[in-house]
Amino acid sequence: MRPRRFLPSIRLLLALDAVVRHRSVTAAAAELDLTQSTVSRLILSLEEQLGKELFTRQKKRLIPNAAALTYQRDIARALDMIQKASTSVVANPDGGTISLAALPTFATRWLGPRLGQFLQQSPGVAVNLSTRVQRFDFASEVFDAAIYFGEPDWPGTGQLKLFDERVTACASARFIAAHDLSEPAKLARLPILYLESRPTAWPDWFAAHGVTTETGEGMLMDQFSMMIQAAISDIGIALLPDYLAQIEIAEGRLLPIHRQAVPMRGAYWLVWPEERRDFAPLIAFRNWLERQLAEGV
Repeated sequence: MRPRRFLPSIRLLLALDAVVRHRSVTAAAAELDLTQSTVSRLILSLEEQLGKELFTRQKKRLIPNAAALTYQRDIARALDMIQKASTSVVANPDGGTISLAALPTFATRWLGPRLGQFLQQSPGVAVNLSTRVQRFDFASEVFDAAIYFGEPDWPGTGQLKLFDERVTACASARFIAAHDLSEPAKLARLPILYLESRPTAWPDWFAAHGVTTETGEGMLMDQFSMMIQAAISDIGIALLPDYLAQIEIAEGRLLPIHRQAVPMRGAYWLVWPEERRDFAPLIAFRNWLERQLAEGV
């Protein structure tokens, strides 16, 4: 049994969330389509139910105290979970939805084009897809699984290795025509493009070509999509994962420089919290990925 005292109504919690976020009763009332006096009464009712003062009253203002700030942070996550659960029920009443976080470029360039096949092969299963660049805490997010790059060291998760990282140095035809790229070592003196999440990529690439050198200056980016566009715009040399390099090379937007598909440290992984390992939609998705990898798709 859940004590009713500690289960305030959604109406009360929405009022708390809005007032704390906006730091204004007026703005909260406008968001909730209520009067200011109604919002104030809802906050007072919440405090009375909890037996805890959450706001300091200054004239007509409600100023959240430390307890209110902490409470709102947790309540906001709970409201997000309720909203997503409700959306899933509406979108897929059979109850087969997996919420997945994935790297932005991986999601659009590798996973996205293949998702239609998964949905066809898994009737009754839906996918809610969001992008994340950094790791997160599954306990405070509403995801069933995530796809990330790195080592298999995400605490408290089960893991499926997707594939290793292999990269190709690529540049535009105009950039290649304007620079001497005859030897790998000469790239170090040219503008090269860096990715925040791959700090060892260029040193590894040079080492794979038998070159020990300090790399030059270049632009630092946080997504491959930005790096690709920079390379297409003749800004520098991009070091792209094979699944991206193949697309750009085949479509003629970029050209490879020296050896292609050079092995790197790290791999792409599907991970999931241990408590979700038997979740049927996740099992279906995991099995489909394994088939994709076995077929070399």
